[in-house]
Amino acid sequence: DFMDPPPQDTIMTSLYQLWILGALDNTGELTKLGRCMADFPLDPPLSKMLLFAHEHGDCSTEVLIVVSMLSVPSVFFRPKDRVEESDAAREKFFVPESDHLTLLNVYLRAKQYRFDSKWCTDHFIHSKGIRKAREVHAQLLDLMTQQKLHPRSCSGSWDVVRKAICSAYFDNSSKIKGIGNYINMLSGIPSSLHPSSALFGLGYTPDYVCYHELISTSKEYMSCVTAVEGEWLAELGPMFFSVKESFESTLKRRQTERLDKAAMKREMDEKDDRSKKVSDLKRLKLVEAREK
Repeated sequence: DFMDPPPQDTIMTSLYQLWILGALDNTGELTKLGRCMADFPLDPPLSKMLLFAHEHGDCSTEVLIVVSMLSVPSVFFRPKDRVEESDAAREKFFVPESDHLTLLNVYLRAKQYRFDSKWCTDHFIHSKGIRKAREVHAQLLDLMTQQKLHPRSCSGSWDVVRKAICSAYFDNSSKIKGIGNYINMLSGIPSSLHPSSALFGLGYTPDYVCYHELISTSKEYMSCVTAVEGEWLAELGPMFFSVKESFESTLKRRQTERLDKAAMKREMDEKDDRSKKVSDLKRLKLVEAREK
């Protein structure tokens, strides 16, 4: 028996995500970036984040850690009989602008203590989880070295790390609607900051955020959230967002969109022509073979 094929909608959604990440071109072929992404055993957004950090942010050392931490279950634990104590310990690691940077901070602190089990337990961190993240980090580092992508550090300038995160998750972006409440900028789904988020209870809420995924309980909560700039969304996701423009720049943008559409149609037509020629050539060879 053969497995049932996946639903057509699921395939199209996956291809669409690969296209907006730049892994596929307008004809559905793998791009240079897509081929590099395929070399990493990661979800496509995580591969894109890592490669963007290397090419554009000079922060691949930090993003490599973030990707490793996202590739394992949550390293925090919260015993029912020590809730307040565990929450207080977790808050010490918070980086106010980002849950992703909080994960980076946890890893760096654990590394300082050589991933010691007692230190992890005292700070309500799963020692097995953080060690698993270390193993993932080592494997990804080997893959980067094989591709001659030598990690570079931003030396504490974490804004470039946030931008790298935005490059992978701009389609999971939300705009503020009220204190702690957001609305997805593409789907319109209302969502909230989770009480465990580093951004929760800041005293101020960023205008724009990107999140790793949505968790549905009594309402939709954003999991692993990072504050981003509106200009980054327009730069990294131009197919979805744009900065408020003057009349002249609006005309230029519309002209660019028309040119892009024409280029996309031309690429598709050229691909169809090549496919037709290949098909005709095969048919001709088959006829010649039969005549012989």
